[in-house]
Amino acid sequence: MNISLLGSTGSIGRQTLEVVDLHPEQFRVCAITANASVELLEQQARKYRPALAVAYDEKAAEDLRIRLRDTDVAVETGMEGLLHAAALEQADTVVTAVVGMVGLRPTLAAVDAKKRIALANKETLVCAGELVMARAGEKGAEIIPVDSEHSAIFQALGGRLGSPYLKRILLTASGGPFRGLTRAETYRKTPAEAVAHPNWSMGAKISVDSATMMNKGLEFIEAMRLFGVGPEQITVLIHPQSVVHSAVEFCDGSVVAQLAVPDMELPIQYALTYPERAPSLGEPLDLFSAGALSFSRPDLENTPCLALAMDAAKRGGTAPALLSAANEAAVALFLSGRIPFGKIYECVAGALDSIKITQRPSLEEIIEADGRAREFVAARC
Repeated sequence: MNISLLGSTGSIGRQTLEVVDLHPEQFRVCAITANASVELLEQQARKYRPALAVAYDEKAAEDLRIRLRDTDVAVETGMEGLLHAAALEQADTVVTAVVGMVGLRPTLAAVDAKKRIALANKETLVCAGELVMARAGEKGAEIIPVDSEHSAIFQALGGRLGSPYLKRILLTASGGPFRGLTRAETYRKTPAEAVAHPNWSMGAKISVDSATMMNKGLEFIEAMRLFGVGPEQITVLIHPQSVVHSAVEFCDGSVVAQLAVPDMELPIQYALTYPERAPSLGEPLDLFSAGALSFSRPDLENTPCLALAMDAAKRGGTAPALLSAANEAAVALFLSGRIPFGKIYECVAGALDSIKITQRPSLEEIIEADGRAREFVAARC
């Protein structure tokens, strides 16, 4: 299988390459992309010898061309480079592991090219899920979720994105590093504290989203789009042990769950090997030593970002796009030390309150909403 890996230097991208290393006879990397991590991108290009390497940042691409001039790896830049990598003829599977709205157009390019898409970019389905899923159905493109929760739901449904017998999705959440704390107690938390997730090793942005619980809100919207359910059919459960990665309740009352140790390489590998499975180097789940597994309802008063996302899901239209873009911009401000942790929610809530929501938006209107939300955060936060 030939893999085009969008976002090869990020957390998901690096773990995808670890899966490739484990099964070199099964996978070959034909394209890699990153934003501006030139040194790591060069190392990956020299190791995997893809046909194409893309640095989104133009100056980084110029540097990469010089570094790789003794190789036959083609170097491209910008959105055009991402689109080329996403639709590369020799690629069988496209792993979309880029973070943010930048992943939307490449995902659509992969859909149009009828690729299998191992989807790890939440924003694609949060912002334009109805458009993406409709086009995937028209083109016959296969979308396999990589998020551990959505992979769990996919597995519980027997490798399908829906079932006539599906009653409810049980979406689990660890609660993040600030579980049990009040809004007042977390308001001044630092970036170092916010990215210190107790169970998962993730990138900075998604770690902050886990701390605010916005990550679960985005996954709530993503699950609606991916599995074709309404917001009333999804229940969020706080599960601190991160052993049950999510579950599905069927119409007869049966509940099917997927359990595993918290290791992102498992859902990544499953998305690449589906419908087959392959051995993993990860530790198997030992239920004898796992201890008690607990579940509770989320505290929406003290995790207002989750409540905000669930409300945006119900409002529909461009509301999820506004939510996602404002959150992305606010998290960037927080990580740079320009706003306190508690201000993230205030920025996102302000954007949703101030910007008009368009129902049944076109792709252009979704992109426009994204830009307006970012402008709002830049000007008001």
